[in-house]
Amino acid sequence: KYLDEVKAAGAFKDGDPCQPSAAGFSVSVRDGRTKTSDGPMHAQSPWLNGYFVLDCKDRAEAEAWAAKNPAAHGGTVEVHPILSL
Repeated sequence: KYLDEVKAAGAFKDGDPCQPSAAGFSVSVRDGRTKTSDGPMHAQSPWLNGYFVLDCKDRAEAEAWAAKNPAAHGGTVEVHPILSL
């Protein structure tokens, strides 16, 4: 229902579910050396379940869509503005 509503409003741009956090890995570079670690970056932190890219005119609209997301009810939806390159 949420996805249908976002699409009908013309705000939906992209999105997909993510594989389990154990399938991910972290990459860092220090002093020119690359280090990779399997699994989530912080074992105790919440995991990324999926993502939506929405075209919102301002923060208020982004907050409204985030509040309607079923994941916000009992969980947390994290919102990140995207830089255009």
